[in-house]
Amino acid sequence: MKSLLLYITNKKFGDNVKFELEYKTISSVAGPLIIVDKIFNAAYNEIVRINMSDGESKLGQVIESTSNYAVVQVFGQTHGIDVDKTSVRFLGDTFRIGVSDSMLGRIFNGQGKPRDIKADIVADEKFDINGYPLNPVSRAMPSDFIETGISAIDGLMTLVRGQKLPVFSGSGLTHNQLAAQITKQAKVKGKNENFAVVFAGIGITHDDADFFIESFRKTGALKRTVAFINLADDPSIERILTPRLALTTAEYLAYKRDMHVLVILTDMTNYCEALRELSSAREEVPGRRGYPGYMYTDLASIYERAGLIKGKKGSITQLNILTMPSDDITHPIPDLTGYITEGNIYLSRDLANKNIYPSINPLNSLSRLMNEGIGSGKTREYHRNVADQLYGFYANAEETRSLSAIVGTEALTPLDKKYLKFGDEFEKRFLSQNINEERSIEKTLEIGWDLLSEFESDELIRIKSDYIKKYYKQKKE
Repeated sequence: MKSLLLYITNKKFGDNVKFELEYKTISSVAGPLIIVDKIFNAAYNEIVRINMSDGESKLGQVIESTSNYAVVQVFGQTHGIDVDKTSVRFLGDTFRIGVSDSMLGRIFNGQGKPRDIKADIVADEKFDINGYPLNPVSRAMPSDFIETGISAIDGLMTLVRGQKLPVFSGSGLTHNQLAAQITKQAKVKGKNENFAVVFAGIGITHDDADFFIESFRKTGALKRTVAFINLADDPSIERILTPRLALTTAEYLAYKRDMHVLVILTDMTNYCEALRELSSAREEVPGRRGYPGYMYTDLASIYERAGLIKGKKGSITQLNILTMPSDDITHPIPDLTGYITEGNIYLSRDLANKNIYPSINPLNSLSRLMNEGIGSGKTREYHRNVADQLYGFYANAEETRSLSAIVGTEALTPLDKKYLKFGDEFEKRFLSQNINEERSIEKTLEIGWDLLSEFESDELIRIKSDYIKKYYKQKKE
């Protein structure tokens, strides 16, 4: 040990002694990791500052600690680190971000440093980016319907305030446009409340980053948005930090400033790739397809930071975008995500190839909180009946399409042909809409009844007779 620094500082809660220990005992560098020998009492998740001989410094985090050595994950490139001349200072604290209301309208990099040309943030408080333990009993059940103005979502897989609902997409599909449209249009009817957006770009391209920032600016959402952007050419290990910085900021705005916050995390696939890279550097035994066995737990530590807390006015709703490798929904990333979250929105390449936007396939999509968000009593029953009947007819249409590809349309029954026509009209009139078109839930259900009324009333087996009598549209002779 070449040097040791000991000093006393004041913390918020009383006077506490804080040790900063600095070592020149790096034994090896492996990918994004450095091994520091002969350390004293390093803590898991403790932040370190790596000071190189040329005067440059980098931040790192302890990811493994024993009585003899510590493994430090470096947030940045490790080339240029000289094991003989570089010192590592253990800062005696976890990674924290300074937060304040002045963060709204600002853009930061993946380490929480300003990316725009404005001054640094003067923090009101500093929060641990890993969040704080939350008693599950203190969670409130989400129930406020968020009207996105998109028929496929509002009518068939309703988004609820406090929900975590991922978008399962593929490379080149319109997930960015969908997220931007939801951000612009989402609202809770009859309520005028403080609303904010926290955006985290994880390993995204410059084009994607520019698209979101420009979209927020055009719609006026930028002034109530906090953006954290880790670009594709930024250090991949920095992607471990980015979503946690975003969620910590969201928790401050929601639970300290009583705001309703929509968090957009894109692209979670890049996050998982960084997790796999880190696991490989640590020489851990790989799990499915080379991803670490603890990826489920790690993803849960991010997704479970959405929700409502009893006694708090604010809320956090997550919209997590992930691009499925090779459009494979059984891939570990969408597979594990689906277990943790409360449903998913699935974007179909087949629908996209038909120039349908948004290319949401309702048969592969689900909102587990839909029943909580569409009201109660007759309101819930009515909405549920219409959604179930649309689901049923579209499922029949897809099955009939497969059958017609084998036997030809001439061999189909009149009812089968009616299903085929319904499938085409459902995609053109219900699923498809303009990127700037905002439909109310009433308009969405009205379009649904226009489509259902092409069938005889006795064929609507999923809808109660009272609703058929009231809403069924008789065909004109």
